[in-house]
Amino acid sequence: MDLAFIPSPSVGVVHLGPIPLRGYAFCIIIGVFVGVWLGNKRWVQRGGRSGTVADIAVWAVPFGLVGGRLYHVVTTYEPYFGPNGHPLDAFKVWEGGLGIWGAVALGAVGAWIGCRRRGIPLPAYADALAPGLALGQAIGRWGNWFNQELYGKPTDVPWALKISSDPAIGRIGGTYHPTFLYECLWCIGVAALVMWADKRFRLGHGRAFALYVAAYCAGRAWIEYMRVDEAHHILGLRLNVWTALIVFVLAVAYFVVSAKKAPGREAVVEPGAQLAEGADGAAAEDADHADDAKVSVEKPSPKTASEDDGETETETEAEAGADGADGASESAKDEPGDKKPADAADAPAADAPAADAAKPAGSGSTKKS
Repeated sequence: MDLAFIPSPSVGVVHLGPIPLRGYAFCIIIGVFVGVWLGNKRWVQRGGRSGTVADIAVWAVPFGLVGGRLYHVVTTYEPYFGPNGHPLDAFKVWEGGLGIWGAVALGAVGAWIGCRRRGIPLPAYADALAPGLALGQAIGRWGNWFNQELYGKPTDVPWALKISSDPAIGRIGGTYHPTFLYECLWCIGVAALVMWADKRFRLGHGRAFALYVAAYCAGRAWIEYMRVDEAHHILGLRLNVWTALIVFVLAVAYFVVSAKKAPGREAVVEPGAQLAEGADGAAAEDADHADDAKVSVEKPSPKTASEDDGETETETEAEAGADGADGASESAKDEPGDKKPADAADAPAADAPAADAAKPAGSGSTKKS
């Protein structure tokens, strides 16, 4: 009796009304989002624009899904085009069956189209995306757990995977090696390795992507060897084991040749990104200077107490002079014929000389004692 094991979900789909929410598809979608998110961060660190990775992923992801499905259908054609196969089932991606080899190969074609439209070198884009691809695969592998598929040989280890029986598809219940979990953990290690090596050695020109491919293939070879699902064999080895070995050799060869041909990292990964960033920075700096100048004009400069006293005295003298001038002007405007006796009596004595001076020569004085 097994005392410890990893349980499998009883169902792989949850229905939200008429809408089915499948665990396999959900894991794939989350993996894509994580991969694009990490790829965008690395692209910006390399000098590219934020959002470019997502724009190119619009091309790469659909191509990758089609490529992954094609690889699976071609290498496992019996359920679809065999004697008792159902060709329309080839379109049921939600039931599982995506080959990573076809996904990466055809996804690279989509990425090349997107990069070409943006004038971006594909190797630089692949380097930025490599760790995100590994993490996306790690998350996507949990879709196999929801579908109870692609497990390994029978085992009774404490971390064994519990599989339920399903006579309809010939599945025998028991505890098996959780190869989906092995590959998930391996992909996380690959992502960490690529990010460390990229930071330590400043990998460029596609070498970070080549390291990801080689490291993944090294793990996939022994994980694939543990699986017990049906597969084509060549010289006693599963087809995917041979694929992993061949792709591993190609990735290592590319890494070595690229290191000799173009050492170091690309100086520019996205033409115009630095210029746009510099223009934005200059505009922001000009705006800051304009704000500072505006504040300096609006805010009065500090003054000393003596300066304040001097200005106060000057203003007082100016106001006094203005009042005297206004009084003289008003007195000059008052004609003798217009003055009433009451007004003359009410006028202050100090204003009388000014009124006499304003009269014509020979006229009598009206001043009262």
